[in-house]
Amino acid sequence: MKSVGVLKLRNKNLDMKYSIAIHGGAGTITRSSMTAEKEKAYTESLGAALKAGNDILANGGSALDAVTASAISLENCPLFNAGKGAVFTADGKHEMDASIMRGDNLEAGAISGVMNVRNPIELARAVMEKSEHVFLFGLGAEKFAKENGLAFEDDNYFYDAFRFAQFQEAQKEGRIQMDHTEIHDKKFGTIGAVALDQHGNLAACTSTGGMTNKNYNRIGDTPVIGAGTYANNNTCAISCTGHGEYFIRAVVAYDISCLMEYGKLNLQEACDKVVFEKLVKIGGEGGLIAIDKEGNISLPFNSEGMYRGYQKNGEIPVILIYK
Repeated sequence: MKSVGVLKLRNKNLDMKYSIAIHGGAGTITRSSMTAEKEKAYTESLGAALKAGNDILANGGSALDAVTASAISLENCPLFNAGKGAVFTADGKHEMDASIMRGDNLEAGAISGVMNVRNPIELARAVMEKSEHVFLFGLGAEKFAKENGLAFEDDNYFYDAFRFAQFQEAQKEGRIQMDHTEIHDKKFGTIGAVALDQHGNLAACTSTGGMTNKNYNRIGDTPVIGAGTYANNNTCAISCTGHGEYFIRAVVAYDISCLMEYGKLNLQEACDKVVFEKLVKIGGEGGLIAIDKEGNISLPFNSEGMYRGYQKNGEIPVILIYK
């Protein structure tokens, strides 16, 4: 009888829903501006990040571990504006922001303006798990990272010739720009992940290098809990990418959760209302990835494209770039 009971439990666990979605930035991303070689590189990198998180979920791991693994994979890829691929500031440095949140108890961790930390998402998670705080900034956050044994890299690790050329171009023209794009394009290079695990828990995380040639220690929505990142087991998990100032003003991530919890909208309805109505009304451009407590996924964006991917219950992974 005991063995039958164990078998039933195992089968029940195997039947539990789990899903994951990732993004690598939104903006003016069109087929005409993409070479076959570059598209292949982006697709493979997104696929690797998706697999890193999905493998954890498939083996019964936590949503928190899954989004962390996917984010680290994207941070380690120079194609995306986070970690190794972080863009240059006006001072020729790399200031990175990140945040993470778990939906079961609403714990969160965030960092901003950190330099030389190999994986900012690991630092955000350390703030959540190893401190009494939610948000650390700059030198203090870096000190905390060192005290907790996180990996640091020198400036050469973060150097990318293409990003540096973009930085020089932006400096010459006295402007800031989103991510590592051509003048006539816009890309919001934030990376992020959201997941639902087999235990019914949600988690979300987001990481970015911010704007090319940014000045004055500018901070966008990425590290702001409720704006760029949010997770609540009662509703959904959200990770945003776009023009951060607008996402902060619209409190995008939390607004979607509120529309579900108090307005009784479903995930798709809530996402569409915020991305295609509220953001557009104030001039906000970008997108987000979202997952609800049932494992439903929404990937809305009001720009020309968004690097994104998702996988549900171990089914075939889906990688998308264009509209």
